[in-house]
Amino acid sequence: MEYLIVGIISYLMGSIPFGYILTKIFLKQDIREIGSGNIGATNTLRTGNKLIGYSTLILDIAKAIIPVIYVKINYPELIYIASLCAFLGHVFPIWLKFKGGKGVATYVGILFSINIILGIIFVLSWGIIFLIFKYSSLSSIIGSLSIPVYLIITSQIKDVIFFGIMFILIFYTHRENIKRLKNKEENKTKIY
Repeated sequence: MEYLIVGIISYLMGSIPFGYILTKIFLKQDIREIGSGNIGATNTLRTGNKLIGYSTLILDIAKAIIPVIYVKINYPELIYIASLCAFLGHVFPIWLKFKGGKGVATYVGILFSINIILGIIFVLSWGIIFLIFKYSSLSSIIGSLSIPVYLIITSQIKDVIFFGIMFILIFYTHRENIKRLKNKEENKTKIY
């Protein structure tokens, strides 16, 4: 029963579409009709309103931190269920007909909640790739790959399966970006 309750609450927390809500309230626009149509932070930056873009980023990180930290403290054996469900909530939100974001900010919240070192590794990997190439999508894919690679290098094999699954999910959510990168049609991202 605890599995089900933790899963549902984590999913519902993760499914709060902050990018959609903030652009609707403050810009009177539907984020799904702007840029890539994605509800995440990268696309909300495309609205031209940096405050809404960065607010979306912070809130999308926080909506994973809250349930994952709670579960880590009270039901540590269920941390991966809470993490996966929060992530799936963001990617497939019930409120938007299961069409959500790509899950990167939510994944960052999960990483920092589970182990701050993993969060730092992701952010550093993301930042280095972004500084070199200026593609948020490529940075996100490499950043998410860096986690299972780090775990293998440091012999933390028991966690590799979960973070390997998370990498596959992020790879999947970026499938259109990967096609555009391959065809040299991907837009570079301005984050400042």
